[in-house]
Amino acid sequence: MTSPVPRAQRDRNRLLLVLIVVLFLGSAVVAGALRFSGWRPAGMQNHGELLDPPADLRARTPRLVDGSAYAWQPVERRWRILVAPPADCAEACVELSRELDLVWQLFGRNADHVDILWLGPVPEGAVRNPAWRELQADPGLRATLPRVDGGPGEADNGVPAYIVDPNGFVILRYAPGFDPGHLRADMAKLLRLR
Repeated sequence: MTSPVPRAQRDRNRLLLVLIVVLFLGSAVVAGALRFSGWRPAGMQNHGELLDPPADLRARTPRLVDGSAYAWQPVERRWRILVAPPADCAEACVELSRELDLVWQLFGRNADHVDILWLGPVPEGAVRNPAWRELQADPGLRATLPRVDGGPGEADNGVPAYIVDPNGFVILRYAPGFDPGHLRADMAKLLRLR
C-alpha cells in the first residue's frame, strides 16, 4: 500500500507544473509578439531598403556596350550590384566606382559570383574590375528602377545603388550617399544563400 502524498508536496508539484506551463506558453507569446511587431535581431536586418514588391527586370534584356545581350541566367546564381547614374555624373561616379571596386574585392572567393552593372556612360577615371559590366543607356530599364533619381530628403550629390538577385529582381535599394560597408554586409549575407 502506498502512503498518501503529503499536502505540501502535492501543492509544490502543482506549482512546479503551473510554472513549467507558464514558462512554455509565456515564451511562445513573447516570441509571437516580437515576430508580429516586426522586430528582428540585428544580425538579420539589412542596411539597404528592402523593396516590396521588388522591381522585375526579367522582361528587359540589357545590352552591353559591345551590343551583346546581358542575360540574367538564374541557374548561375550570380548576384548583381546595379548603378544607373544620371548623364552629368562625374566626380561622384568616379568615387562610387572606387567604392564598388573595394566592396567587390572584399567579397574574396565569392567575388566571382557578383557582377557590377553600370547603366550608361562611364565617367573618365572610373575604376573597373573583372566584375564590371558596362550596359548601354536604356531609358526603359532606368525607369524600372525605384526612385533612381533620388527620393524626398535624399542627397542630391550621389547615386543610388541596387542589388539584383540571380533571377533579375531588384530587391534592395541604397539611397544616394550610402555607406559602401552596408552594401557589402548585405551582399555578403546574400552570397551565403548560394
